[in-house]
Amino acid sequence: MAARPQTLPAGTAPIVVGVGLAVHAGVLALLPALAALVGALLIQIGTNFANDYYDAVKGADTEDREGFTRVTAGGLIEPERVKQAMIATYGLAVLVGVYLVAIGGVPILVVGLSSIVAGVLYTGGPYPYGYRGLGDLFVFVYFGVIAVTGTYYVQAVANMAGVGLFPLGLPAGSVPVDAVVASLAAAALSTCVLVVNNIRDIETDRETGKRTLAVILGYRGARAEYVLLMGMAYTVPVIFALEPEYGLPALAPLLSLPLAARVTRTVLTETSGEALNPALERTGQTMIAHALLFAVGLAV
Repeated sequence: MAARPQTLPAGTAPIVVGVGLAVHAGVLALLPALAALVGALLIQIGTNFANDYYDAVKGADTEDREGFTRVTAGGLIEPERVKQAMIATYGLAVLVGVYLVAIGGVPILVVGLSSIVAGVLYTGGPYPYGYRGLGDLFVFVYFGVIAVTGTYYVQAVANMAGVGLFPLGLPAGSVPVDAVVASLAAAALSTCVLVVNNIRDIETDRETGKRTLAVILGYRGARAEYVLLMGMAYTVPVIFALEPEYGLPALAPLLSLPLAARVTRTVLTETSGEALNPALERTGQTMIAHALLFAVGLAV
């Protein structure tokens, strides 16, 4: 329950897109890609544990909260045990990261360690930035831009002759512009998952002093953010389709538009947890469908 499996598409989808790009570029490397997936999911689960723990000990989770059950605030698991689970999960991520760092060098070391620090400080520490409207930016950057480009990078470097282990910088061509642009779709949809969560919790977050971006923007502004992010996700494939190198197959994610339209209608009209909890899951389903279709389109 604390791992929140309904949010895990946010960790999976960017890796899938990075693999699709690697296939297109002829640099697919299965073991680094698999390690990137496992590492990303461990960091996400560790961050979910951290949020469960710190939201409870800081009093941000109350009985009025309409979201999925939190094991710490709900008294299902002792806080210290949840904290230990967080540390253990991040520890496993570090073990996976050792292999990725050997391949990707300093850039992956910086990305991996900063991901863990950012995951803890999201709701932990003296100044949790998730309580100050910066959570959306964190998700956009780490579960979108960095996840896609990082996945592509470790595969590209693994295929580069003469680079060797533990490169100190970014070898030429290891992070092309295409990877950065493609990452914007995954970044947008990852953030959409968080936006749904925060729209659902606006009232209780406001009462407990947790100023998420949704609390700052209000219902209308947060819903506008959701629509704009959805629009970005479906604009990126069109940009790729206009490039002769990719062509019409890059439009494959548009097949998931009916899913996106249905969940967007719910987000624009509902405020209750009864409606928005399923919408959160459907946003995740839209994200993984978009990523799989995009990856196939890029590869083709």
